[in-house]
Amino acid sequence: MRTTKTPSKAKAPARSWLTRLVLKAFVLCAGMGVCAALLLSLALALAWPNLPDLHAMTDYRPRVPLRIYTADQVLIGEFGEERRNVLRFDEIPDIMKSAILAAEDDRFYQHGGIDWTGVLRAAIANVVNMSKTQGASTITMQVARNFYLSSEKTYTRKFYELLLTFKIEATLTKDQILDLYMNQIFLGHRAYGFAAASRTYFGKPLADITAAEAAMLAGIPKAPSRFNPISNLARAKSRQAYVLNRMRSLGYLNDAEYQQAKDQPIVIKSAAGTPSGRYAVHGEYPAELARQLLYGVYQDDIYSRGFNIYTTIQSKDQEAAYESLRNGVLDYTRRAPYPGPEETVNLPAGIENQPEAFNDILDSVQEKYPDNGDLLTGIVLSASPTEVKVARSPSDIVSITDKRALRVVARGLVANAKDAVRIQRGSVVYVRQQDDYWELLNKPSIQAALVSLRPQDGGIVAMVGGFDYEEGKFNRVTQAWRQPGSSFKPFIYASALERGLTPATQISDEPFSLTAEQTGSKAWNPKNYGRTYEPMLTMRQGLYKSKNMVSIRIMQAVGPQYVQDYITRFGFDRSRQPAVLPLALGAGSVTPLQLAGGFAVFANGGYRVPPYLIDHVTDSSGKVIMRARPTIAGDTLARVIDPRTAYVMDDMLRGVATYGTGARAHRELKRNDIGGKTGTTNDSQDAWFAGFTPKLVAVAWMGFDQPKSMGQGETGGGAALPIWIGYMRTALAGQPEVPPGPMPSGLLRADNDFYFAEFPPGTAIARVGLPAPGDPLPGDQPSGQDGIGALLDRLHGQNDSDAAVPQPVRVPF
Repeated sequence: MRTTKTPSKAKAPARSWLTRLVLKAFVLCAGMGVCAALLLSLALALAWPNLPDLHAMTDYRPRVPLRIYTADQVLIGEFGEERRNVLRFDEIPDIMKSAILAAEDDRFYQHGGIDWTGVLRAAIANVVNMSKTQGASTITMQVARNFYLSSEKTYTRKFYELLLTFKIEATLTKDQILDLYMNQIFLGHRAYGFAAASRTYFGKPLADITAAEAAMLAGIPKAPSRFNPISNLARAKSRQAYVLNRMRSLGYLNDAEYQQAKDQPIVIKSAAGTPSGRYAVHGEYPAELARQLLYGVYQDDIYSRGFNIYTTIQSKDQEAAYESLRNGVLDYTRRAPYPGPEETVNLPAGIENQPEAFNDILDSVQEKYPDNGDLLTGIVLSASPTEVKVARSPSDIVSITDKRALRVVARGLVANAKDAVRIQRGSVVYVRQQDDYWELLNKPSIQAALVSLRPQDGGIVAMVGGFDYEEGKFNRVTQAWRQPGSSFKPFIYASALERGLTPATQISDEPFSLTAEQTGSKAWNPKNYGRTYEPMLTMRQGLYKSKNMVSIRIMQAVGPQYVQDYITRFGFDRSRQPAVLPLALGAGSVTPLQLAGGFAVFANGGYRVPPYLIDHVTDSSGKVIMRARPTIAGDTLARVIDPRTAYVMDDMLRGVATYGTGARAHRELKRNDIGGKTGTTNDSQDAWFAGFTPKLVAVAWMGFDQPKSMGQGETGGGAALPIWIGYMRTALAGQPEVPPGPMPSGLLRADNDFYFAEFPPGTAIARVGLPAPGDPLPGDQPSGQDGIGALLDRLHGQNDSDAAVPQPVRVPF
């Protein structure tokens, strides 16, 4: 008989095996848990002490850039990788705080640094979507990451982030953490913090932000490079819609407020002074110079410590200088022969009717030839002698029909125009709007500079170092060494007054020459401008008419070595002013700033006041850490020439600006307190006007960077003086005329002119004429490096009003 096992006896061994398996699993898990706990404890023990302290948060000093202001506190420059406008927590509007919480961390005030609910929600969403569609970083975690940690995606970095998050929460209040976040977070386009972002994207302070704008800003941190409204407005609006919905669902906005915010059009407008916006004043050149000067003291620290430089620049004067220089350069460009379009691109027939394809062509052209201020790039659609149509975009077509504008480019519109200058379909050109018509211009190749300063203390009130700062930071005011031509003659005349000559001294204007034997090199036959000569002129008449022969004979009488020594009193570099006769024609080298400093001596009564740009510097808290101590006219230690010499030269230079080569200044400005001197170098390579009133000195220069002729007939009076007048018209507006002061003691007035007491009529030098044959010439020097022969080798002869121009030397200011 066969027996069978009962069911209960058959199942017993199975249950025993399962129990043992469960028990072993439990022990294993418990052991692993204990090990994990031990490892975690060890990790915490090792990592916690190595966490950074929170000094950077509790004593928050953000990387605030260097900012540069005019004397009237207009921002003209900002240097540093980060743009910030730090606000206190109570200065940030509630609507901005609400938008940030809705977008980034709505449970910020409830969790302890890690939102476990958010972690679970993100995990579920990521599993459902089979991708990382949501993150769980809290505001505190982002603060930890931004202050102390890199953005690398490693478990070690994440572990430190979690630990640092707990430390931050244990040390700071929630409001402090949110305050740090709102001032520290990167929001694209070099803007850090929501205050800077508001200026960058909407051109307004954060206090004026609307709910719609706050929601757009709050959406940027998710992906600053992709969700900011400048880079991608469509994606920014999509993100804004999400934030607005969150704000409504969380109760930060009611239905009416939500609808209003949703309907509000977003206007992108970068504020002046932001990376995307321009400054209210074109002060790029003085801002860069101020940066260089402070960098010499603090090096790279200047870009993060929140320094503020307050310059001597006046915003009204600076903008007037910029506009006048641009107008002067464009006026010259209109006078000069039209050189042709920038290039000619292939423009298929009918492409203008295909906006997308046409935009691609326009984009590539405008990337290569960007707009330059009010000079706007375009492509010619059609051209004839009576009309040129230029496309700025498929929908923005400029029609040029004004005869004044067409006359400027006529050589490019005639039927037989050369290929290089022909204006035709596809030509890349610049257009500019005048008051009542459009004109077509090439981009100027000539350059100019203008600087003005106060003769009382040397404070620079305006500085423009070129036509376009963006094309090169070379500052021609401080770095371009050029020959000053006749604008240097007043310093020669001043030296003569202190050697016994007077404004009434009769001087020969007959042709002058030196033989090759006398120069030690080649013959020198200088000419008057226009090649006109007179038998004799007074010193005053010679200055008014800018006669070269008169200047040469004055220097010959005084002595070149004395002149070289004398002019260093004005701040000129001795090594650049050779003691030879051609110096009488401005054959040395000066910068526009040096020349302005020299003329300031005439304007202020005989005191040398070195030019300066920085008035004072403050740190991020507003404490003054540097302050200028300028030399003041009237300080006896600053006197460099006899007050009588200054008085007489002021009188003579006022005559130049009223009756002489600079008479246009008096005619147009209708002032009697202006003095000045024109300057035109050989072959019209440089054009100058240096002029002043007792309150303001200004120097204007025009020429090519690589010296060449500006064209026949171009002079300082025609090219540089209009720039000077345009600037002074604004700078002197509302300023009363300043009459000449009382005559200094020791100065006599006789026969309607001036005499020093020690050189009265009858004793003063009455006549300077040609030397007798065979007499030694004071200008003769042995040949060699420092002699007149060596200089003439460089000059290649004197055939116009002044000396030729050496290559500009680039040296630091």
